[in-house]
Amino acid sequence: MDLFTFVATVVAVTASGALAPGPLFFTNITHATKSGAKGGLAFSVGHTIFEVSLVLVLAVTLQTVIELQPTIKLVVGIVGGTALLIFAFMQIRSALERKAEGEAKSGVSSRSPLLLGTLFTGLNPYFILWWFTVGITLIILALEWGFLGVLIMYISHVWMDYAWLIGTAYLAKRGTNLAGRKGYRLIMIIFSLILVYFGARFIYESLFLPQS
Repeated sequence: MDLFTFVATVVAVTASGALAPGPLFFTNITHATKSGAKGGLAFSVGHTIFEVSLVLVLAVTLQTVIELQPTIKLVVGIVGGTALLIFAFMQIRSALERKAEGEAKSGVSSRSPLLLGTLFTGLNPYFILWWFTVGITLIILALEWGFLGVLIMYISHVWMDYAWLIGTAYLAKRGTNLAGRKGYRLIMIIFSLILVYFGARFIYESLFLPQS
């Protein structure tokens, strides 16, 4: 996989994590009714504080593990691809439901969106599961270019978090209900179908292409 294709893959696959509604998203929306885009930026920075630390730990660990046991790439590729398929079908099912749960409720109030962004990232099981399945697959691909590849991978990933959290916070401040719109559901279905493609591709390449 060349670098351009890899970056495009990261951007497409990131949708399974960045655009999926979760505690961080709904708390950001609730808080943003007062703080607007500035609150979304603070949530994004808090999210990054936890996430970049996790990515660095995983990258260092995986580099050592792969050198000792190259077949780990086979296992991770299959697990990551399967996780993508599961996430995709879960998002399609959620998008097709008549009403998403919890869109208007959060119950969390704080003067520190930075702290909330960090806490709701670290305490989100979906986020942890994503990085330990799909995310690990991306990190292994990135390590083909060393830690520079990991840096490129993370930048390609994290900008979507910032765009999504800041953008939705801005719209929440203006009173636009994005989460319940049909257009949002259509976007989620489209991205989910893209994830199905990448999930199948990860599994196929892990099983049938030579492991280097």
